[in-house]
Amino acid sequence: MGASLSSLTENESTANGRPGLGDIPENCVACVFMYLTPPEICNLARLNHAFRGAASSDSVWDSKLPSNYHHLLDVLPQRIYEGLSKKDIFAFLSRPVPFDDGNKEVWLDRISGRICMSISTKAMLITSGEDRRHWNWFPTEESRFHVVAYCQQVWWFEVSGSVKFPFPPDIYTLTFRVRLGKFYKRLGRRVCNFEHTHGWDLGPVRYELFKSDGQHAVSEYSLDDSDQDDASANLKRGDWIEYKVGEFIVSRSDPATEVRFSMKQIDCTHSKGGLCVDSVSIAPSDLKAGRRKGVSKYQ
Repeated sequence: MGASLSSLTENESTANGRPGLGDIPENCVACVFMYLTPPEICNLARLNHAFRGAASSDSVWDSKLPSNYHHLLDVLPQRIYEGLSKKDIFAFLSRPVPFDDGNKEVWLDRISGRICMSISTKAMLITSGEDRRHWNWFPTEESRFHVVAYCQQVWWFEVSGSVKFPFPPDIYTLTFRVRLGKFYKRLGRRVCNFEHTHGWDLGPVRYELFKSDGQHAVSEYSLDDSDQDDASANLKRGDWIEYKVGEFIVSRSDPATEVRFSMKQIDCTHSKGGLCVDSVSIAPSDLKAGRRKGVSKYQ
């Protein structure tokens, strides 16, 4: 197929005199591109001049951008995006856009053009988080924010946060990204330390989310099944896990949606520790469809 397409490029006709791809009007190509994904458009743009022109059309890329994409641009200095074409704006917003002092990031999914978000633990409230006997922060390349919170030992465990953002209408899933044990590099190798990991097998952790219009979701998971010799236990120790808190529905982007979320284990009959908390992610639910419900390895 590649050979046949290459023979139909630019304005050349086929050997038998019939029209080729280069004879298709640019506006017709643009109409077709509106039904394709951004990667498909970029691949086809290499065929000929008409396809390249259509692939740069503002009308094509306007259909790929969310209706309120300007809210993403509002968190940036105007000089950064002023004068950019819609194609360049899509490419720019496909990379993480930091806001809230760099503790939150929002970006467009490169396939669907839908909004995704990640929130660092730095933007959350941690009970006793300022007490270094209980909590510490350490840098790591395994976090998109390059730092994670490490719970050394606590009796009352609670991490909570919120975000207010004009999410486009969609169904979103909120997850916490955590892992058991402390990890570091030694002689270039990744090493996990479970010396302080304890207490998580004695009771579940409760996750909650509240949306400003009254939507509410609750989930509970046991973080440590180390006493069980099965695949689940092997998964949970030493790997980053995304725990699904729940879903919320956005029906309109104005006014902005406010979501509050928390992760807690406040049974004070026992202490717990040895847990890293990285971030919270919010993304359209069907973008996570390939992952198992509830617990999944972070990709």
